[in-house]
Amino acid sequence: MIRVGHSWDTHKLVQGRRLILGGVEFKDAKLGLLGHSDADCVLHSIAEALLGSLALGDLGELFPDTSADTLNMDSRVILSKCYELVKAKGYELINCDIMIYSEFIKISPYKEVMRKSIAEILNVDVANISVKATTWERMGFIGEGKAIASECTLLVSNI
Repeated sequence: MIRVGHSWDTHKLVQGRRLILGGVEFKDAKLGLLGHSDADCVLHSIAEALLGSLALGDLGELFPDTSADTLNMDSRVILSKCYELVKAKGYELINCDIMIYSEFIKISPYKEVMRKSIAEILNVDVANISVKATTWERMGFIGEGKAIASECTLLVSNI
């Protein structure tokens, strides 16, 4: 059986935080994402989509932002643990399509590195991971450069 997962995650851009997207640090970024963990909205959207594909709950239940255990948690760990739950149910990732919404921080130079990072975390072929990016044409909180968001749609199968 094939199941679909979909998720959206967004975090506010602030000074004094590292910018990590798709498990990759943007060393030249002057702003980073605010969150209880490392705030990697790309990995969060994938993790949440994986959980949703099999109705396994959500990140807030599994990794509460009120817990000292999850403070500054590496989102690669979050994603890996969520995928382990999916695999424990007998499913595996077929493909993962990610769209990143960012107005002023350019994603394009990092897309291939992010694809490889995500594929490595999930132990899947990089051909199964798509990373795209777009702007919000200077509209809304993303278009004003106040946040970055990521949307993920994926398929899992118990083949």
